[in-house]
Amino acid sequence: MIQSNKATQLLKEIEDIATVELLPIVGSQKGKVLVEEVKKANPKNVLEVGTFIGYSAILIGCELDKDARFVTIEQHLDEAEVARDNIRQSEIPVEVQVIAGDALDVIPTLKCCFDFVFLDATKDEYYQYLKLVEDKLDKGAIIVADNAGRFAAEMKEYLDYVRTSGKYSSHYVGVGDDGLEVSVKL
Repeated sequence: MIQSNKATQLLKEIEDIATVELLPIVGSQKGKVLVEEVKKANPKNVLEVGTFIGYSAILIGCELDKDARFVTIEQHLDEAEVARDNIRQSEIPVEVQVIAGDALDVIPTLKCCFDFVFLDATKDEYYQYLKLVEDKLDKGAIIVADNAGRFAAEMKEYLDYVRTSGKYSSHYVGVGDDGLEVSVKL
């Protein structure tokens, strides 16, 4: 897929604001890795945990078919509203369901299975998010976890699990002083 002009312009605006205000978005460098993983997976059912203001949701959404299902969870109501507005303005082809709430409470209520998951929320809860969604993951599902370099200590339980449980094939993709852990469910 090709980003719409609206999406490209909006992503650039969010990047500029994030640079000035030091907002924690995935950013363009790690965003390229994320987009490549989405392209490879060509997912039909996507879950994002940690929407913030919608930057990564727009990146992912640009790569999805309009009939894909995309659910994203944001704990903070104000940020969820900003994300909804940014996603709407981006004119991406897929409809994104933005759920405001704690992912630990929301994930168990989700009914569908997922073939792509992006984790970018409370780092020391990644393992809990994965365990809650694990029975909803199709074989071959891809899980991308942000900040696996900078916050590896906080993510230790998660990283140990995806790397040694035998349930995933997992590798680290370094980007600058941080990176993404990319795991495939076996």
